[in-house]
Amino acid sequence: MIFTMLFKKLETNSLFQQINNIKMNFLELLRQPWPWYISGPLIGLMVPALLLMGNKNFGISSSLRHICAACLPAKIPFFQYNWKREMWNLFFVAGVLMGGFIAATLLANPAAVQVNPKLAEELSRYGISDYHSLVPTEIFNWTNLFTLKGFIIMIGGGFLVGFGTRYAGGCTSGHSIMGLSNLQWSSLVATVCFMAGGFIMANFILPFILNL
Repeated sequence: MIFTMLFKKLETNSLFQQINNIKMNFLELLRQPWPWYISGPLIGLMVPALLLMGNKNFGISSSLRHICAACLPAKIPFFQYNWKREMWNLFFVAGVLMGGFIAATLLANPAAVQVNPKLAEELSRYGISDYHSLVPTEIFNWTNLFTLKGFIIMIGGGFLVGFGTRYAGGCTSGHSIMGLSNLQWSSLVATVCFMAGGFIMANFILPFILNL
């Protein structure tokens, strides 16, 4: 009888140990960078999922318009519409923020971001060597915000992102993911411009700004 009880106890402990190992392995998997062939299809599957759930359009930047329409008391024609019909988009963005917070706090990977050695060598010439954050802390900090370089990158860059999103009628998620999936010509033009602008900025304009 005693041996039977001990055997069952050991069996139960072994089961708990296996469950704990599975949980730890799963958490470790979540902390690692996911390859493009996993994260890419998961993002792309949002398009048919939203269409099946109610013919919704996938997009992030439009949520800012909904927030302004809900909060701004001014009678601006651009914000005069039934924003409550787009309430789902606000919940979607809230989920994105919550997921980002959980990933950054509970699932953060303590290892430095892996950077190509050639890129690391080039960035070192601009004083960038810390890769323990998703953005270089040598540039994105409060002190640097009040310098010419920091102001151009953070304030100027933010303005261009907002202005370009509104001017193009959508952001990369609305055009490059949703729009291309629907074979929209305007989204193809916007995506080509996104890629061309990013190439020009990264190779010609950004090095000049970093040297300021």
